[in-house]
Amino acid sequence: MIGQIESYNPDTQAGIIISKGALFTFHLEDNWMADVPPDEGDDVRFEPEGKVANKIDLVGAYLEPPKAVKYKYLAAALALILGWSGAHRFYLGFYKLACIQLILTVALYVGGLPGFAMLWAFVESILIFGGQINKDAKGRPFK
Repeated sequence: MIGQIESYNPDTQAGIIISKGALFTFHLEDNWMADVPPDEGDDVRFEPEGKVANKIDLVGAYLEPPKAVKYKYLAAALALILGWSGAHRFYLGFYKLACIQLILTVALYVGGLPGFAMLWAFVESILIFGGQINKDAKGRPFK
């Protein structure tokens, strides 16, 4: 069964899991299988026995941090070279922002202000190089 840690007291090493509106108690020494202690809000998998949760384990997303899949320097180079088109935002998975940037660039070129589109791209390349933009759309850090 899947549930969520409703509360956990590290002093007593006891807590409560909520699942489908029902509450289940647990004690860390008796039932906890993961290597790290629970936090409130963690999703867990467990086997219910009456009102007690047994064989409790964290759901996989909490066991290891997200892995980097996008390259910082590629994103920065795309921003510097093709940033006016939103290429770096497409690469990072920010599709709505990339489309807005592309539409705004076209509007600025038609309006006779192409320098502002280039300025946006230049500033974002500096932000990527400097580390202020450091995650993709799924929250994963850069390589």
